[in-house]
Amino acid sequence: MIQESEASEPEATRRDADVTESSRANRGWWDRNADEYQVEHGTFLGDDRFVWGPEGLDEVEAELLGPPEELKGRDVLEIGAGAAQCSRWLTAQGAHPVALDISHRQLQHALRIGGSFPLVCADAGALPFADGSFDLVCSAYGALPFVADPRLVLREVRRVLRPGGRLVFSVTHPIRWAFPDEPGPEGLSVSGSYFDRTPYVEQDDEGRAVYVEHHRTLGDRVRDVVASGFRLVDLVEPEWPAWNTSEWGGWSPLRGNLIPGTAIFVCERD
Repeated sequence: MIQESEASEPEATRRDADVTESSRANRGWWDRNADEYQVEHGTFLGDDRFVWGPEGLDEVEAELLGPPEELKGRDVLEIGAGAAQCSRWLTAQGAHPVALDISHRQLQHALRIGGSFPLVCADAGALPFADGSFDLVCSAYGALPFVADPRLVLREVRRVLRPGGRLVFSVTHPIRWAFPDEPGPEGLSVSGSYFDRTPYVEQDDEGRAVYVEHHRTLGDRVRDVVASGFRLVDLVEPEWPAWNTSEWGGWSPLRGNLIPGTAIFVCERD
């Protein structure tokens, strides 16, 4: 048996990865890395904050789901919930959230922190809920950056939303794919084509994907939203605030002051 310390590092490449391979790879990656992720980013995320991305844009200020006082009594689905920090904040506003994640280990961290809302381990492309179950759906960097067919997820979200319901989701800003994923000066020069949609894949020695991330241009994202039956009502590109001195992967004050790092799509179901 190969010990973890002896295991080779996965190979980073760009190649196709379908819905099944992407789902399997990312479920495994988040299960393996949930502990490290929560240790590294748990303080920034807090236990009961609703943060839309590494810039630190807080729902308290943004009100992208609507005024906090109007969240009371609303049924809300959080997709890609991780340790369910956002669902915990929603509960404090009087909402009734359900926290869903593909990773069982991430949801164990949600249990560790605690909360009175349901936790559901499921794939965002096959939501285990009846039609019209929710008033709101939110996703802060959850699911959509990692799925091969975002329209499959978006159509599932539309199905479980009630008429007039709202979906708000954040993803890595598409322009970032043209730059190296580095927080320093080396991350400021274009290194690839913005229009290259080939997925980023990390694979093991046998060529099996262990992590997959998919690129969509800004236009692709808009078309995905509209084709899935939503109306795009806002597209938010948070600026990097002066108070945030943190680095998070390729996100940093240096880059954040020059190019956008996050795109937040505010959508409504007619």
